[in-house]
Amino acid sequence: MTDSSRSRRFGKAAEVLVRQDSPFNAGPPPEKAAASFLTPVDLFFVRNHGDVPSIDPRTFNLTIEGNVKRPFRLPLEEIQRLPRITVPATLQCAGNRRQELIATQPIPGELGWGTEAISTAEWSGVPLRDVLAVADPKPEGRHVELIGLDETERHGHTFAFGGSIPLDKAMRSEVLLAYEMNGQPLPPVHGAPLRAVVPGWIGARSVKWLTRINLREDPSDNYFQAKAYRLFPPQTGPDNVVWETGLMLGEFNVSSVISTPAPGDTLPPGETAVRGWAFAGERRVERVDVSIDGGRTWRTADLEPERSRWTWRRWVARTDLPAGSHELICRAWDSAAQTQPEDAAQVWNFKGYMNNAWHRVAVSVR
Repeated sequence: MTDSSRSRRFGKAAEVLVRQDSPFNAGPPPEKAAASFLTPVDLFFVRNHGDVPSIDPRTFNLTIEGNVKRPFRLPLEEIQRLPRITVPATLQCAGNRRQELIATQPIPGELGWGTEAISTAEWSGVPLRDVLAVADPKPEGRHVELIGLDETERHGHTFAFGGSIPLDKAMRSEVLLAYEMNGQPLPPVHGAPLRAVVPGWIGARSVKWLTRINLREDPSDNYFQAKAYRLFPPQTGPDNVVWETGLMLGEFNVSSVISTPAPGDTLPPGETAVRGWAFAGERRVERVDVSIDGGRTWRTADLEPERSRWTWRRWVARTDLPAGSHELICRAWDSAAQTQPEDAAQVWNFKGYMNNAWHRVAVSVR
């Protein structure tokens, strides 16, 4: 089966970059990723850890249990009758831009994402806090565990994908139980009939095919919370890792990417529009700097007006490029005056997570 036929099977455009066939993982080519503020559904990136489950929405139920005073179950039709809101939000995989880390040192066993594991959509559904308020969390219910209906296998064990977020994040208005995406019913590959959307946090916390919410005293012990999505120092590897010592991933760091021109492009001399996106997770993007000479000098890009607290900001820098070879670089600054590290080697880790180094694109002008 070709990449295009695999993509069409999941409702994706033929030009998406397929990083893995089974489970299906893919994303838009760089020039299409941020071509519009909202990513069309057929281009929106897909990160799966198991096969897409087949779920009958007529028999689907969401269970809320654990450290709550009133556990209960809700069928989909009752969820859809609750007050509905829409939240524009950018989702990004923690492994986005892993290829740049791999270029500095191998990272076996992980998907070789380029810059495509990020997209933006308008998500519609019910605020998670409305459902939690009915369940009435007990004082010891400090973490909200989210469990999906997909199954994955790791180290000889088969289990459902899951993770957790702190209760104080779950009770914020932007966190959704979503059943629509860009004004249409949520597609199966994106979590239908119901998924969590946790804006500002790594995509792994926006659990798809959501079937169970469990209030816990501690973070989830699911593999994808307790082990997989943790950040380790550069001296740690698979042979000496102590999983409990890793930083549990949640909020995203500030990052930016050049969407066009593409690496290796040959451009005519004269004015060139360098375009891209910037994203800062829980914080806001305040500035993007662009260099055309490898970081010796910088200019400030024009930022698109902020459309939502929880989305990327697209930017453009118009510059004259003389004949020759050029290294284009971008770096973003967030509302805490934090910026990106200079080199990917500074943030290398054996899982390949959270790469937010300066993004570099080499082009020729002639």
